[in-house]
Formats: sequence, C-alpha cells, structure tokens
Amino acid sequence: MPDLLQIGGITDQMRDRLASAFTIHQLDAYPADKITYVVTNGHDGVKPELMASLPNLKVISGYGVGYDAIDAVEAARRGIIVTHTPNVLNQEVATTAVLLMLSCYREVLRDDTYVRTGDWEAKGGAPLTRTADNQTVGILGLGRIGQAIADKLAPWGTKIIYHSRSKKDVSFPYYDNLTAMAKDADVLICITPGGPSTNKIVNADVIEALGPKGTLINVSRGSAVDEAAMIDALQSGKLGWAGLDVFEAEPHVPQALRDLSNVTLLPHVGSATVETRAEMGSLTVDNLLQHLKNGTVISAVSECAHL
Repeated sequence: MPDLLQIGGITDQMRDRLASAFTIHQLDAYPADKITYVVTNGHDGVKPELMASLPNLKVISGYGVGYDAIDAVEAARRGIIVTHTPNVLNQEVATTAVLLMLSCYREVLRDDTYVRTGDWEAKGGAPLTRTADNQTVGILGLGRIGQAIADKLAPWGTKIIYHSRSKKDVSFPYYDNLTAMAKDADVLICITPGGPSTNKIVNADVIEALGPKGTLINVSRGSAVDEAAMIDALQSGKLGWAGLDVFEAEPHVPQALRDLSNVTLLPHVGSATVETRAEMGSLTVDNLLQHLKNGTVISAVSECAHL
C-alpha cells in the first residue's frame, strides 16, 4: 500500500477509511522517500522544510477550508496537488458568525450571568440590549461563506456591503477601501482567507472607523485582525463589541481580552458540529482515495487546479 504521513489528529472514521488504502505514518517516524500522500489540517499544514524533504509527495489533503499553513504555490511548482474542504462548512461557519453577532447585540453572556448570579431576582429586569434588525453589515471577504452569511442575515432587513480583492457579480454595494466600508458599517464580519496578503488587514484605522457603536466579528483567521489594536480599542471604548472565534496565537488568548465584558470568545469552533466535521473528514479522505484511483482530486486549491 502507498505510504501516507499524518500531521495532526484525524477522526476514527477517517483513520478506518485511510488504513484500508494506505500505510499510515506519524511525524515521529516515517520513511521520507516513500511518502506519497499527506493528510493534515488548516492549523498544522505542512512546513516548508518538511515538504522539501518528501521527494515523491503527490498530494497534500487538508482538513479545512483554509490552507495558509501550506505553501500552495511552492507545492504547485513541485507538482504536488493541495486539496481542502470548501463548501461543506459554509453554512456552519456562517451560523457561527451570526451567533456571535447576536451574542454581542443581545448581550447573551451578560444576561446569562445576570440570571445565574441571582441578580434578576435581587435587582429586577436586566438592562436593555440592542436590536440586530436593520443593521448595515460589512463583509470582509465575500466568498462562499461570506455569501452564506449574507443569506442568513437577509430576513432581518440587513443592508449588506462588502470589501474583497475584486468586485463580485452581486447586488451588494462594493467598497474598494476597507476603512471606508468600516465607517459605513454597524458590524464588520471578517471571513477573509489568511496569509501574508491579509495579515492585520483589520488594523487600527479600520477598527477606529468601525467606531464605539460598532461590532467586529472574526470567523476567519486571527492574523487578519491587529489583536493589540483591537484590545486597545475595546478597552478605551473606541470599539463597542467584538465576537471572536479565532485569535492571533491560538489557543493562547491574551488575558486582557479575556477580562473584557464587551466580547464573546469561542475556541475556533466555526465549523465544529458533528455533522459538518464528518462531511469535512469524508471529503479529506475522498480526495486521497480518488487520486489513488485515477490521479484526480475533488477539491484542489486554486493554485493547484491546473495540475
């Protein structure tokens, strides 16, 4: 059987299917010259030096839609196909973005604490919150997930505006300047890909433009937001609220961020439902098995689509 290198954890279902077709190796011991396939995830990826050490590598199958931890351009140059798991997680990540937005607007964590501590009984009704209806939501990165977010917000009378690398064939107003979009938005939802081109794209100027009544939601990559600038703005009142599923150096989350009451924090669980993770796992394995069968894959990343 061909040799496959496993980087990071996989589910039992994935392991069972892979073990029937591959000899699976772990990072602590593997025959570099025999490895033809790699299974990994969006966080661990494949380090450049590891890729260079595998002379017969054919496919890197990534569990997740993001692949910034894999140098796909270099992989394509070497003739290595990189795959990921788009589409199957669109709806789940979009739901997480909406959940975070609602949590910020309706102060879900604050009011949960209000009940649990007995303040409701002792003090009466909780302070009022804000409506999430009829808001202007700026989406940074109007790809598949961004469109799913827009679809989920549509029944609430939401005005969608967006910024991306290029204008899309959609009816939503397009902004070629992110700071200008943030100024016009009540909410900024970040769903842009990771990588050098988007590193700290949500900077201090963008955050200040969003303003003291604004809400920042990030379900993309922690690197896309200047975390220090965001914390400073949340502490000083220059930014009103934040709902975050991703962080700059996760799983480490700065204590200053954890101490804030105007944030909702999730442990990178945007797609983490049993159903969606099962679909992601199936597609990750399907890419490998299909290549083993006929030399093609189902969902190559754009940099490798020509291979």
